[in-house]
Amino acid sequence: MSRATALEVRDAIASRRTTAVETVGAALARIAEHNPAIHAVRETYPERALERAAAVDRTIASGGAAGFLAGVPILLKDNIVTSYGKTTCSSKFLENYESPYDATVVTRLEAAGAIIIGKTYCDEFAMGSSTENCAFGPTRNPWALDRVPGGSSGGSAAAVAAGFAPIALGSDTGGSIRQPAALCGVVGLKPTQGRVSRSGLVAFGSSLDQIGPFTRTVTDAAALLEVIAGLDPHDSTSAEVGVSDYLAHLEEPVRDLVIGVPTQYLSASNDASVAEAISVAIETYRAMGAKIESIDLPLTDYGISTYYVIAPAEASSNLARFDGIRYGRRATPRPDEGLEELYARSRAEGFGPEVQRRIMLGTYMLSAGYYDAYYKRALQVRRLILREFEAAFSRCHVLLGPTSPMPAFPLGGRSDPLSMYLCDVYTVNTNIAGICGISIPAGFAAVEGRSLPIGMQLQARAFDESTLLRVARMFEKATQFHTRVCPFGGPAGGSSSAPLAGRRG
Repeated sequence: MSRATALEVRDAIASRRTTAVETVGAALARIAEHNPAIHAVRETYPERALERAAAVDRTIASGGAAGFLAGVPILLKDNIVTSYGKTTCSSKFLENYESPYDATVVTRLEAAGAIIIGKTYCDEFAMGSSTENCAFGPTRNPWALDRVPGGSSGGSAAAVAAGFAPIALGSDTGGSIRQPAALCGVVGLKPTQGRVSRSGLVAFGSSLDQIGPFTRTVTDAAALLEVIAGLDPHDSTSAEVGVSDYLAHLEEPVRDLVIGVPTQYLSASNDASVAEAISVAIETYRAMGAKIESIDLPLTDYGISTYYVIAPAEASSNLARFDGIRYGRRATPRPDEGLEELYARSRAEGFGPEVQRRIMLGTYMLSAGYYDAYYKRALQVRRLILREFEAAFSRCHVLLGPTSPMPAFPLGGRSDPLSMYLCDVYTVNTNIAGICGISIPAGFAAVEGRSLPIGMQLQARAFDESTLLRVARMFEKATQFHTRVCPFGGPAGGSSSAPLAGRRG
């Protein structure tokens, strides 16, 4: 079942062609076999997962309702808390942290019968674009083990690509779901800000963070979103907006839609293979009857600088709670030092270089005399970026372009922080504006005799995930990029038109 979609797994278990115990056991065995090479999964929960799988099997055998995702194995990014296991954010600071509660998305997944089987590595505190900033070693791309999987949710993307589970959750602050999805050849959905509860997500940039899924097909992403979306009283930033039946209109043609292509997304700095893939995608939509319209988004190039003011400022505030006193790593106290010195040494020992860099940048930009020049001005530009998107969506239903300007790059290939930051040039503005976006497989680049995935990004107005998913699904249906098997056996095979009946349970 390592190549099956989540809905195929669910239906096989429901029809008793297999069992949840067999499915979960196979997933755990595959992780044990291949994870040492990929380094995507930090820990698994075999005893708990198999117990819950057995309970699903008993419910099905008795004719009971086991849930919309009954028996489907799911992995979580290591910044989503659970009341079992550890939540480390891939940081030495939290390497032994055990949460007293479950994130809302975990509660909703388990209520739907899904089986949480483990947690995946990420860039420390979700700060990075390659998963090389993980305190416990980098994750490797299953398509080419000498290359990065993207970040910060690289472990989740790599795990789905390698067939460890049909679904993994990640978080997206500036592209951290969509960029690794592109580099690993899977589907990555960043919902609208407020669409999915952030309760239980360890905060990086509170106004930018959003939880979303990695899947093998757009259909699975739509199904998963139905389960985790919706208002949550535990999260004051979750939106009181109704959750649609995202599967209901997924198969509707796009011939009545207008797809905008921002001229800034067709930059000459894009890798030639990426430019070619996007050109072919545009023609694919044109052949399906969609109208293609050129759009101007002149503030695109201001996104990186705006993001790297807002995100570090919010990170500086959010990470101030990690002092090594109440919980987390504490340096060995010295008899001649005060509390402030102990704080400083604990944070210096616990946080890696990238986290320290962003905390210092954020603290500087929030300090007296610099707040107006940096943070306040970035918020003003943020408003202009949102207005620019609103104007674009008055002319089109979705925007199309590359997810990443290049395929997966070599491990250690972008040691300069600025060059790493530029990997997110097409994704950060989605978070800045609070709209929704998705990356789907759109082609392959021939690099050193190997095929590396290329991702296409689609963006839609806030809370219009239904249109976003529909347009993505029609491209997926017209192409076969999502069925290409990576060297470790994922992503998918199987039918990309699994039964659509059913709602979240």
